[in-house]
Amino acid sequence: MASGAQLSSTSVNATKASPTLPASVYTLPQTTQLEALYTIIRDKDTSRGDFIFYSDRIIRLLVEEGLNHLPVVPKTVETPTGVQYDGVGFEGKICGVSILRAGEAMEQGLREVCRSVRIGKILIQRDEETTLPKLFYSKLPQDIAKRYVLLLDPMLATGGSAMKAVEVIMDHGVPEDRIIFINLISAPEGLKNFCTRYPALKVITGWIDEGLNDRAYIIPGLGDFGERRYCS
Repeated sequence: MASGAQLSSTSVNATKASPTLPASVYTLPQTTQLEALYTIIRDKDTSRGDFIFYSDRIIRLLVEEGLNHLPVVPKTVETPTGVQYDGVGFEGKICGVSILRAGEAMEQGLREVCRSVRIGKILIQRDEETTLPKLFYSKLPQDIAKRYVLLLDPMLATGGSAMKAVEVIMDHGVPEDRIIFINLISAPEGLKNFCTRYPALKVITGWIDEGLNDRAYIIPGLGDFGERRYCS
């Protein structure tokens, strides 16, 4: 990765999601350890401190896997033993964009593996008159059009906010296929909506839940991520 984003080398190797879901969707390996982490953060009796600690563990895995989907180029280096090693280097620069406010919780996980990474912010809320997502605020790196973008938001329910955020990013000159959307929990309905609109954009999710209830809440879900992280 060029200046402004030095990356760690850890990766967890995401797997393709169910064949019934879009081809652009990847999930973390559904191991018993990962399920144990999700069980903790889903539990309504989990303390705020534990919720933060264990959700941060999942976020770190997701960010690492998002980076694993960035393109690389051949790179040869000389090791301390004086031998040449033919490896790879990251191509281009990256930045993160968090969807406020819950997406801010994922920023630290990105900073832990990408040194000096630039991070933008987008605030999207529902317009009470139209019931559609509406942009209220955005602050993005000036050179975002030249970067790969990791879009950060913990929950994907209907997909409305995420689709609006991608629209904003693309309006700033970022091609669809240079955006990777990272989230902890997705609803199948939201994934289908999102990927139908943006088929060239990759989605890295930790877990795909059963679906949405009549209030558009993810089931079984984990409640309001932002409330549990910042207010419990």
